[in-house]
Amino acid sequence: MKHLTFAWLAAILWSGVGTQPGAAAAYYRGAPDPGVWTNVERVVAIGDIHGDYDQLAATLKSAGLIDDQGNWTGGKAHLVQVGDVLDRGPDSRKAMDLLMRIEKQAQEAGGYVHALIGNHEAMNVYGDLRYTSAGDFAAFRDENSEKLRETELKKEHPADAAQWLAQHPLGYFEHRREMGPGGYYGKWIAGHDAVIKINDSLFLHGGISPKYASTKIPEMNRRVREELEDLNKLNGGIARDMDGPLWYRGLAQGDDSLAPVVDKVRKNFGVERIVVGHTYATAAITSRFDGKVILIDVGLSRVYDGIGKVACLVIDNGKPPYALHRGTRLELPTDAGTNLLRYLKQAAALDPPPSPLLARIGELEAKLATK
Repeated sequence: MKHLTFAWLAAILWSGVGTQPGAAAAYYRGAPDPGVWTNVERVVAIGDIHGDYDQLAATLKSAGLIDDQGNWTGGKAHLVQVGDVLDRGPDSRKAMDLLMRIEKQAQEAGGYVHALIGNHEAMNVYGDLRYTSAGDFAAFRDENSEKLRETELKKEHPADAAQWLAQHPLGYFEHRREMGPGGYYGKWIAGHDAVIKINDSLFLHGGISPKYASTKIPEMNRRVREELEDLNKLNGGIARDMDGPLWYRGLAQGDDSLAPVVDKVRKNFGVERIVVGHTYATAAITSRFDGKVILIDVGLSRVYDGIGKVACLVIDNGKPPYALHRGTRLELPTDAGTNLLRYLKQAAALDPPPSPLLARIGELEAKLATK
């Protein structure tokens, strides 16, 4: 492996993730700087999955990255999944297993799968299970689950056994074992990045706030990893910081006063654009700040409204990004007015009726009518 220095080997051994399938690959960058890739011909970026395996698979197929059997067909393309594979929906484990499989297959084909750490990945590792679905716990259930739960119940002697049982469904303890810092999936999560740069684009889950606008990519990734590997480091750290890269929503929700911050981030990181998930703004890929920020959380999971969405961002050969909406290429709008309206109508026409974009279209038409 080219560029694999002693320092990289030491990092793999120190992390403890090298024995996990696909995990060690996260430490081989193929570039002089950790978390940075150059000369990548095709990048496909997918937003939040939230436990909906079927919509993840459908989106990957729409971009030509997997076949009907769920095997990698993307060649040398780089897939960026910006985090929040987990929670809300019932198939988080199945979605992780798919990413783990194609991660290895993509590397063998000369491509790459970047499964970035989102706030829900971090939450599952450190045990914040507010959004973990019954289906997610059930996915870890096995023939010993009832016995294991009975043993834990006897250990804890809760005052209200019925309430305790409701809070600890079958599969709960197996979920914690495998998702925690020492578990199979917990190690896989912590073996990845939170922030990466590919060519002239920055990718992460939440966003870069003014607090971290001058923090280097390797530093942010190192801190997130260390905190997820040693939960004693979480307090006052980056992984739970609402201004940190896993949680910050300003790039998606802030007003135009953030434009100087966006430009500072672009300058400091040497990128043209910042691509983020985390904030479900609309059921189509959209941009802000004159295309300098691209929002790719399209509410892909059916838990939101029962509608399965299929959309991703594609950047080919360093050309301007475009949306792939249900497999059809759509050029991103250049403004938030008539061009955005035209784009949303094009996307809506591709959706099974009724399109989840209709409400947004109506709001925009009304706004434009008053000008």
